Amino acid sequence: MNAKTMAVLTGTAALLLATLPATAAPAAPAVQGARTAPAAPMAPTAAVAPAAGAAGAATGVCGPGRLCLWPRPDFKGRPWTYELATTDLDSCVALPAGASAQSLAVRTGRPVTTYQSGECAEAGEFETYPGRGTWVPQTPYEVRAFKLWER
Repeated sequence: MNAKTMAVLTGTAALLLATLPATAAPAAPAVQGARTAPAAPMAPTAAVAPAAGAAGAATGVCGPGRLCLWPRPDFKGRPWTYELATTDLDSCVALPAGASAQSLAVRTGRPVTTYQSGECAEAGEFETYPGRGTWVPQTPYEVRAFKLWER
């Protein structure tokens, strides 16, 4: 088993343990992947399962079917939440003017690409994260916009 597969399995196990009552799970090491162009959003980058304390706080605010973005690292501050049912797929969604996010949770079944640019421009930094429970306590840049993908 290679190191990347082990990191993914460790992160998944930590996330599952964090959801069990009265069970504390340590944070898993980061899973590193290649940066992906928006045309093919598949590869995760820098995603980790949160520690039990962070998971409890973040999951209490970020329910299933939502994308949640926090203004500060480690899921701190009041998050912006977007529901899959009310957010256009494959469209650029900018955060409120002057706002940015530094941590996020993807609890939709869809991948999401975050952008440093408020217009989803590929000239700046961008990362694509898989859906179904991706937790990122510290984004590699300030997120100003995102796109939810069909698949």
